[in-house]
Amino acid sequence: MAGVATRVGDLDGYLAAPRGEGPWPGLVLVHEAFGLDENMRALTDRMAAAGYLTLAPDLLSRGLRPVCLRATMQALRRGHGRAVDDIEAARARLVEDDRCTGRVGVIGFCMGGGFALVLAGRAGWSAAVANYGLLPEEPDALAGACPVVASYGGRDRFLAGAAGRLEAALSARGVPHDVREYPDAGHSFLNPTDSSPWWLAPMARFVLHSGPEPGSADDAWRRIDAFLAEHLAS
Repeated sequence: MAGVATRVGDLDGYLAAPRGEGPWPGLVLVHEAFGLDENMRALTDRMAAAGYLTLAPDLLSRGLRPVCLRATMQALRRGHGRAVDDIEAARARLVEDDRCTGRVGVIGFCMGGGFALVLAGRAGWSAAVANYGLLPEEPDALAGACPVVASYGGRDRFLAGAAGRLEAALSARGVPHDVREYPDAGHSFLNPTDSSPWWLAPMARFVLHSGPEPGSADDAWRRIDAFLAEHLAS
């Protein structure tokens, strides 16, 4: 079932509901640095089809996209700021929806994967799905985090070693987790299509090795679905 355009405060958004009658657990989907594009809408629809009321706010829709992106990346690095507040507002919107059970998780991709790790350590979240996301600068930000499932590509030089560092940080703090690095995958390997803009082509090809990798993606989705079924839907 395709989602519908919506608003999250003064931001554009996209909301997708499962078929049938709820209530369902909720998911906030946080997009890549390219914004709420067709790949991110397709992934929002996918999570709804898996049984989650899924809301994706467009963090870059408040003004000029380069300005919004810079402010959003600053909030990611600091672990607080307007973008974090926007994601929290999306969670509150789902909690208030009669179709939601009140349990809400966060799933993020690329930039959004970093936000998923930031949000994991904050109260109110039941599960976090971090896909090729930057790690918090301070590992203690993960103390007391909700359960985390994370996936990385072994060919992604930008995030080389991130999976191992995240595994160690979560293990040391007793956080339930499932972290895996896929040797055949690069960055953005869960995307349905390669949407890298032309100006990013050199970095995408030689550093990120970005783009779909179906074999790795199939296994990652199996893990994500099982993890959410255990920690969010149950």
